Amino acid sequence: MNSPPNGLQLRSLATQTALMDAAETLIANNGAHRVTIKDIVREAGQKNESVLQYHFRNIQGLIAAIHQRRNQQIREKRAQMLKKLEGSKSKLTLHDLCELMVYPTFSLARTDNQFRHYAAAFSHEIVLSEDSALTKVSKSGGGGKSGMKVGDLLRQALPHLDTATYQARMELAVRMCSAAVSNHMRNKRPTKGPAADFFISNLVDALEGLLIAKPSLKTKG
Repeated sequence: MNSPPNGLQLRSLATQTALMDAAETLIANNGAHRVTIKDIVREAGQKNESVLQYHFRNIQGLIAAIHQRRNQQIREKRAQMLKKLEGSKSKLTLHDLCELMVYPTFSLARTDNQFRHYAAAFSHEIVLSEDSALTKVSKSGGGGKSGMKVGDLLRQALPHLDTATYQARMELAVRMCSAAVSNHMRNKRPTKGPAADFFISNLVDALEGLLIAKPSLKTKG
């Protein structure tokens, strides 16, 4: 049985959280290339710049920890949504599966303003990835058991796409959704009100349309 954290451990965790929150906020507002260790430490309410190196070694280590924290939240939220949908339906539709691709991130941003900063700060990384965006997202928030299950169900729901076309469509889908979310999270009140509801429902519709479209003769070669 694990012992509860002591006072020193709690203070350490609080400092780590403050540094991660500060980095998310600053990067969302200014871009990663304009944020320094000094900026993050100051934003986190810390006095000694070495505190970041002590906990994370460098900015890259800090960003890796941020991704790990947020990816776990996304996976847990997707698992909850998947369980609820499976409990209410005998079979999930393609629309349901598209919702499971985008709603976990949006839902977390809607209930946690700090998560919104994360989405604004880092969603574009997938868009700009020189490697496979699908592989990148599968290793991050799109992974885990729930992510793998949604992926399997998506493949089953799209039998009209051969393997190569399916992979290409999913690449486009992941980049499209990431670009849309990254841009939208920079708006005022991006998760509140009718405009936010329209954005996320329209994104799901667009995603479903992209995936369900039949390949043209040119695409088939």
